[in-house]
Amino acid sequence: MSDRKISMARIAVVAASGWLFLLAMRAPGEGPVAQRDPVAAAAAFEALVPALRNPRCMNCHSTGDYPRQGNDSHPHTMDVRRGPDGDGVNAIKCSTCHQDHNTVGVHTPPGAPDWHLPSPAMPMIWEGLTDRQLCELLKNPRQNGNRTVAQIVEHMSTPLVLWGWRPGDGRTPIPMPQQEFLVKVSEWATNGATCP
Repeated sequence: MSDRKISMARIAVVAASGWLFLLAMRAPGEGPVAQRDPVAAAAAFEALVPALRNPRCMNCHSTGDYPRQGNDSHPHTMDVRRGPDGDGVNAIKCSTCHQDHNTVGVHTPPGAPDWHLPSPAMPMIWEGLTDRQLCELLKNPRQNGNRTVAQIVEHMSTPLVLWGWRPGDGRTPIPMPQQEFLVKVSEWATNGATCP
């Protein structure tokens, strides 16, 4: 499949997911509302967990004041630190090496738009959490960067997150199909974001 077709398919899934989410979240009195299914929400979240625990996600959402890299999640070799905004410190900003796209070649810096770690104020660390704790963290604005569930759904479809499926030469992509991931994120949210 060409990159253009893949991009169009992503846009279609994201648009459909967003529409379904908005339909389910309508206020009372605004017309029919999709029936929420907490069992389906919890099951959808459980289906997401392997992707969220993959090194492509965990390398930025792990303990410590630094990013990790590689399939073995070793500390970043350039001694990079989180910094006050999550984008590095002093001359070692993330954008010094990481562009808005992957650079060509094995072991070259990967990239996506807005490449950064979560800020120290909201580090979004889920290393060591149970599935339920991870789910609760994603729903809690005091722990998730002041996001609503709708904004978490939106974040999950940003180029930075979707990079995990196209991480560049020499990196293993998230094995769960990207479209399935986006559908499960939407199912979790539209059914009430219930935690397992």
